[in-house]
Amino acid sequence: MLQQFQIQKPIIQAPMAGVTTPQLVIASCEAGILGSIGAGYLDGDATRAFIQAVKKGTNKPFAINLFVQEEPKIDVAVLQEARVALQPIYEELNIPPVQTVISKDVYSDQLQAVIDENVAICSFTFGLPTADDIAGLKAAGIYTIGTATTLQEAKAVESAGLDAIVLQGSEAGGHRGTFTEPLELISLDDLLAQVIDQVTIPVIVAGGIATARQVKDTLAQGAAAVQVGTAFLVAVESEVSPLYKQAILQSEGDATTLTKAFTGKYARGLKNDFTERLKDAIVAPYPLQHHLTTAIRKESTAQGRPEFLSLWMGTNGHLAKEAKVADIVEELLGEIAK
Repeated sequence: MLQQFQIQKPIIQAPMAGVTTPQLVIASCEAGILGSIGAGYLDGDATRAFIQAVKKGTNKPFAINLFVQEEPKIDVAVLQEARVALQPIYEELNIPPVQTVISKDVYSDQLQAVIDENVAICSFTFGLPTADDIAGLKAAGIYTIGTATTLQEAKAVESAGLDAIVLQGSEAGGHRGTFTEPLELISLDDLLAQVIDQVTIPVIVAGGIATARQVKDTLAQGAAAVQVGTAFLVAVESEVSPLYKQAILQSEGDATTLTKAFTGKYARGLKNDFTERLKDAIVAPYPLQHHLTTAIRKESTAQGRPEFLSLWMGTNGHLAKEAKVADIVEELLGEIAK
């Protein structure tokens, strides 16, 4: 897999939707790892523009990640309760509450952009693409990757005909790619042990990877590559807000929590006032809750108030250090180089 895509080092920059920018993807590619676009919150035109921006900065292969999911059923009563729970925060930030949420299907347009732009690798989160979608990608010569958080999901990814699997342990920051019920929280070490001998396609591991020792150990257990997110969020080339970077850099161990309060789907991030105040609140299903809180997150950044931001971070994010992408890569590969 690494040779096929001219990747010099067995590291993938995680496709973090909403925070990954072309500059970070380009820097990752130029550092000899696989850069990845997180396209989850983009529409078709924005996806195409992002791909083209990356192409202008590097001629190396890169990946893109798309969200696969069913449209939520809108329960007006639940939506109203979710708005009521957020009302005090709207007022505290002095912004009007969101009155209308519209969830539009952008997946088909995104997929077409990926094919038209001939992106080397396309990965999927929250579900599996259809057989026709996979056939269309493969006909275009695009390598396909599914995401799994359990052995059952890993087998489903392989059965669907995808080329590789990203295994996400419970330590992963942000949203994990769960698509079966019930939600299971399996550590990366346990998940890798369960899956590695049960599938024949390459396995990429993700979730809380922050040290060279972890990289060396997971590769020794049979992983083809590791996928790293939080460590690259604080990279010099990362364009997340200074508030976000500072929160990660100042964090300590055991600082994260799983919350549905920001998006309606469980995601791991730093505990803050928002996650604590809404931990027992009614929330709208994903992505409706995401739309209800978008203005809160935007205004919190503008006002310099991290207590209301979605600060996605893996369990080992407190180990992250600000440095250039290339230097972070070299540190993660330190044990292998010895």
